[in-house]
Amino acid sequence: VQLQASGGGLVQPGGSLRLSCAVSGFTLNSYAIAWFRQAPGKEREGVSCTSSNDASTYYKDSVKGRFTISRDKAKNALYLQINSLKPEDTAVYYCATPLGDHLYCSGYAWEASQEYRFWGQGTLVTVSS
Repeated sequence: VQLQASGGGLVQPGGSLRLSCAVSGFTLNSYAIAWFRQAPGKEREGVSCTSSNDASTYYKDSVKGRFTISRDKAKNALYLQINSLKPEDTAVYYCATPLGDHLYCSGYAWEASQEYRFWGQGTLVTVSS
């Protein structure tokens, strides 16, 4: 199982980015998968989760309306569209999946990093003018 996040960079406040996560070793559409982020000096936090077959999606309150999680089954890729970026969005962003019997984000504590077995290496998003 491998996950590889990409797409980070330096963006001005108000800008947009699309993060990508290429996955291999499992069928992307069959499991819950999530995006996390970790800002300097802070704990890793879950920002969004999508259930198997895109049955449901969840977002951290502070990103609702600005972040959109999606997946491309044909490309085996997960995405996070981030709009209206704020300086407080600066962090390393990770994709992660618990696999196992975690098909639906609502079936476990999706925002808890300890629920996830497999992680991508992270991509840095810096929001600054």
